[in-house]
Amino acid sequence: MSLLTLAVLLFFRGVTLSAPDNCEVCVTFLHRLYGSLNSAHSELTPALVEEELVQACSVAQGKEARLCYYLGASLDAATRVTASVSRPLASHVPAEKICLRLSSRDTQICQLRYEPQLKDLSSNGLKKLRVLELRKILSSWGEECRGCLEKHEFITLIQEKAPLHAHSLEL
Repeated sequence: MSLLTLAVLLFFRGVTLSAPDNCEVCVTFLHRLYGSLNSAHSELTPALVEEELVQACSVAQGKEARLCYYLGASLDAATRVTASVSRPLASHVPAEKICLRLSSRDTQICQLRYEPQLKDLSSNGLKKLRVLELRKILSSWGEECRGCLEKHEFITLIQEKAPLHAHSLEL
């Protein structure tokens, strides 16, 4: 095996392994769609996959609805590239590889991220968030951290106010 071939194989292997991090909404959505298709149907055809994709997109919300718009599977989409999803999915191509191919056409597909869920109010859990995300938490509660300059000040205020806003712990 030549050195160039080995380098190309290692490069594509690295790209494939990084796909779930880069395309989390796309990969998760397509994995769920593929799982539901396999459990409901014994043989997959591109037409069946496209029909199920459009149906799944009709009830999608949030970032998944935005993905459906980019794929052209929503009613208000300007373009329609659903065949780029339905054909490979019907041929059992992994979702990661489909999302990588789609991202080469439209980089916005892999830039979609799920909103982080606030589950861990411990100091360590909040330290993982950015200051902007901490500000969003406070603003969603109707609170403001006046005079806060450092991250630990935001964390302290969130932990103080959390019992008052226990009903809205999601961002």
